[in-house]
Amino acid sequence: MRRRLHSRPFAPTAALVVALLTAAALASLGGCGRTAEKPIDPPVVVDVLDGDTIVIDFGTVSERVRLLGIDTPESVDPNRPVQCFGAEATAHLQELLPVGTTVLVERDVDARDRYGRLLAYVFRSDDDLFVNAALLRGGFADMAILPPNTSYRDELEAAFARARTEDAGLWAHCDGPDQPLDPPAVDQAADHSSASNSGTSSSSHR
Repeated sequence: MRRRLHSRPFAPTAALVVALLTAAALASLGGCGRTAEKPIDPPVVVDVLDGDTIVIDFGTVSERVRLLGIDTPESVDPNRPVQCFGAEATAHLQELLPVGTTVLVERDVDARDRYGRLLAYVFRSDDDLFVNAALLRGGFADMAILPPNTSYRDELEAAFARARTEDAGLWAHCDGPDQPLDPPAVDQAADHSSASNSGTSSSSHR
């Protein structure tokens, strides 16, 4: 059985509600007074966008889903530099949730973020793996528990602490989270200019 701290199932969009009600109405019109029953397909992963954002097909609608409680290094935002371990985090999430993986989705207090993405805790259906915690435990993400979304705080904090203790993932290969993969070009130019000025100054005092 999947771990549940509370009962906050996925909050469907208005389009999904209308589709489900329409399907129920059509089913009730089945012949001989019998209601045609069709099992609801479980949510399935159809794309991995980066280390903490996926696309899930809920049967009648696909939604971008942002994993709660974690923050992985940036790898696709055109307005921000690629960060250390960003590509690794994305690749690891693709390994955890290959396209076609069925999942269980659980939301917290806030249904969506400011970008319109669903906010959720995601569990693999076949083995109940808590994906959010797995990314923290492997050192592929920093912890980002933002109230009021704190239902799995204890488990996420434990996964984060283990990664730090074991120096896993980005904690071993980067100077910490949010570190650019490459130094900005302007900084490199400034360093070169500084070194040149230093050399000129030294020669003038020889």
